[in-house]
Amino acid sequence: MVVLFYVKEWGSSSITEKEIRQWHKGFLKDCPNGLLTEQGFIKIYKQFFPQGDPSKFASLVFRVFDENNDGSIEFEEFIRALSITSRGNLDEKLHWAFRLYDVDNDGFITRDEMYNIVDAIYQMVGQQPQTEDDNTPQKRVDKIFDQMDKNHDDRLTLEEFREGSKADPRIVQALSLGGD
Repeated sequence: MVVLFYVKEWGSSSITEKEIRQWHKGFLKDCPNGLLTEQGFIKIYKQFFPQGDPSKFASLVFRVFDENNDGSIEFEEFIRALSITSRGNLDEKLHWAFRLYDVDNDGFITRDEMYNIVDAIYQMVGQQPQTEDDNTPQKRVDKIFDQMDKNHDDRLTLEEFREGSKADPRIVQALSLGGD
């Protein structure tokens, strides 16, 4: 019965009823009480990024998944975020990513917030070969802001973020969104 609610609720997404049932079964297997804690979320990320330290990034992603800010992720929050990040269109993914980068939820991404996320990504992936102009988190942030911050106020609006990302597919890739 619970899964049918999600099918009706998310009928417009491209996640099928069968997929929702499978995800729900796996979610309950990993989280028998129906709640995914931040530590559990970090543990999952560590399985996917054993060469680096995903703790900081996983905590930041957890904050976006935990929409009601109660300190845990319920299945509904989980499937909604999964739907957007895996099957959403580019605008939905960019809005979700904007929420990730806008750590203080004030409607803007500052250089410090961008640095916080980019640094977390660098920690998560470990040492990767990179070009000279983005071999440090600060250089990456400077490059992104040079391209996106059209009014040079050292903060990005959702519109600047969307337009900048769409104008340069490398930025979309760098933001770990993939193409759409």
